[in-house]
Amino acid sequence: MERSDVEGLTGGRRSTAVELRPGRRDDAEVCGRICYEAFSGIADTHGFPSDFASLQVGLDVASEMLAHPQIYAVVAEIDGHVVGCNFLDERSAIVGVGPVGVDPAVQNRGVGRALMLDVLRRATDRRAAGVRLLQSAYHSRSLSLYASLGFTARDVLACMNGTPPTGRIPGRQVRPATTGDLEACAAACRRVHGHDRTAELADAIAQGAGLVVEHDGRISGYASDLGFTGHAVGESDADIEALILAADAFHGSGILVPITNGELFRWCLAHGLHVVHTMTLMSIGLYTTPRGAYLPSVQF
Repeated sequence: MERSDVEGLTGGRRSTAVELRPGRRDDAEVCGRICYEAFSGIADTHGFPSDFASLQVGLDVASEMLAHPQIYAVVAEIDGHVVGCNFLDERSAIVGVGPVGVDPAVQNRGVGRALMLDVLRRATDRRAAGVRLLQSAYHSRSLSLYASLGFTARDVLACMNGTPPTGRIPGRQVRPATTGDLEACAAACRRVHGHDRTAELADAIAQGAGLVVEHDGRISGYASDLGFTGHAVGESDADIEALILAADAFHGSGILVPITNGELFRWCLAHGLHVVHTMTLMSIGLYTTPRGAYLPSVQF
């Protein structure tokens, strides 16, 4: 268990010990509540919808992440009470941070920084090739925190939602992904990003999600899901467009579309999708400029 000092809970300058410990499954209720209240509070302040649409969403996210054997969890306590949490998705050579949530009663007093330093130490200990996260562009304090910790902005994403458009892209066929597709999907991801995300796709397939797009008789792209927690890669915009057209719904707050890919962004707008808010993709360590089209998840 680690300790650090932050300002007193009443806002004074006295020292209050913050203890960090591994997250447990029985932390799901308090962590889910903290994430819901923290994310909803900052979103409401800036006039945006929360990425945690309800308390139940917060509870479901926390429960799933605390139970996953390849997701590291840390909680912060003050006087024995949980006041924050953070997560590190370790299913890839690139690890993804978040969500990081701090009880609104103790925000801006160093708890978030302590939680971030812990997961960065964890990433260093396991020799992760890189660390990535997405932060909401309207949350300037988190942008400042992450930059001060060494993260560099890499891309700007539009969170987009709406009724999924229908149709087909000539020459592209989309079908459900199977475990037999994992090797080909890994190769597609490596062509675009320089690394694969096979474990995430395997989890998605086990949950009944996951799509592949085929072109000229081979897999040219895939999506673990079309939504906030899913990612997609394609050799071209046409592959991503075909996957979007095959979606029954966009889960969570929506899909994350790189604004820097102007053609794909304009295609989404022309097909009735709207921008909910924007996010910044940030990284430490290995980062390769994508050589193709992609939709990141809320982590990277």
